[in-house]
Amino acid sequence: MPLYSYLRTIRVLKAHAMDPEELQQRLTRFKEALKGSGIKMTHQRMEVFREVARSGDHPDAETVFKGVRRRIPSVSLDTVYRTLWLLLDLGLIATLGPARDRVRFDGNANSHHHFVCTKCGMARDFSSEEFDELRVPDLVKGLGSVERIQVECRGLCARCIKQEKRNKSK
Repeated sequence: MPLYSYLRTIRVLKAHAMDPEELQQRLTRFKEALKGSGIKMTHQRMEVFREVARSGDHPDAETVFKGVRRRIPSVSLDTVYRTLWLLLDLGLIATLGPARDRVRFDGNANSHHHFVCTKCGMARDFSSEEFDELRVPDLVKGLGSVERIQVECRGLCARCIKQEKRNKSK
């Protein structure tokens, strides 16, 4: 079945409307992971994680830094980067991309897939039962053990398509 047929059946997850219950679950997972790893909980770590966890935009480190800095003016970009890599190592966030020249971070640890605009870099989560049920090819099994499958669809977002149409009509 062609990719566009799958895309018609997906449910796009809202990018900006974070369900408070989902955010609370992510924060609980964060606290438990730190405690289980013997890593000290700090206000800065909590705010870096909160910034990524509540965003559906898959922010890069600079965007996370700017968001955290609004609440903690003394936070450094270095602290944000070190915390993001720690969160990645703990399995609490994932990286996307790289979109253009920047690594993007994803606070959604649940099973989902991504659409990334190749023009503006916009990234959005979506869920798809068809993608969730993809079978790992034997060739890939021979390379090692697959822990998860995450599909990243790349193309032009609706906004960029609309912009291109406007530019062509001029």
